[in-house]
Amino acid sequence: MPRAGMLLKPYLTNYLMIQTKPETITQMSEYLGLKNLTQKHTELIKRAHEKQLGLLDFLELVLRDEVVLKQECGIRYRIRESHLPKPYKLLSDFDFSFQPKLRKSLVMDLSTMEFMKHQESLLLIGDCGVGKSHLGQALGMIACEKGYKVLYTTCAALIGDLNNGVFEKNLLKRLRKYVNPDLLIIDEMGHDRLELQVTKEAHLLFKVVDERYHLNRPLIFTTNVEEKAWAEYLGDPVSTRAILDRIFHHAVKVEIRGPSYRQHQGMELQKKYEKHK
Repeated sequence: MPRAGMLLKPYLTNYLMIQTKPETITQMSEYLGLKNLTQKHTELIKRAHEKQLGLLDFLELVLRDEVVLKQECGIRYRIRESHLPKPYKLLSDFDFSFQPKLRKSLVMDLSTMEFMKHQESLLLIGDCGVGKSHLGQALGMIACEKGYKVLYTTCAALIGDLNNGVFEKNLLKRLRKYVNPDLLIIDEMGHDRLELQVTKEAHLLFKVVDERYHLNRPLIFTTNVEEKAWAEYLGDPVSTRAILDRIFHHAVKVEIRGPSYRQHQGMELQKKYEKHK
């Protein structure tokens, strides 16, 4: 008795011939998801003709361009999903000359993402306006480019979100959002006055830090609150000690002490307008 596959084969063959016979390169490329070939097949053929490429070289050219486009799309997607705030902060825009006490070599070492490979965290601590957030966000951008899944949040937003999870009885789902990414950036602990009303729920912050600690998933934490003041600030000495213990166990501490760059920019703007008086 003939198998169903054998019976269907001539019908499938005829169907495919009917479907593909009138197809153009553009249509077939779209069907296969070859985005670069879809848009630039004429240009690619012209380049191959001008360079007199053989079939293998032409195939390599087509596939290489597809790989590059796929990588670029992946980077854009990861940056979009990271929720890093706009305008995006780049490491090349950081003014190291304004913060001479900050070792540029250390930051450049961190930008290689070796700390991610070693499953280490970063604690950026220092005065207001010295560039902690800029560095944290810039390293997050580099992590996205390197293929890591990143999530950015402020400390106030994280705790507020988890508090809502307690009331709405979906805390575990919300926790997974902060635990799952390869890199979690918790920015600006100590900046938001509203944060002071909810940070007494320090155990919620502990849940995130503890889960990531046990899964060896790095985080970047930025704050202007000194270590000794964390317990008072978070309002829960026991949870605070546990948080600090886990953060510092596998973390690189980067202290930035110096003038406020925002204040500097404000003064420069003031000088600019005073010249016109």
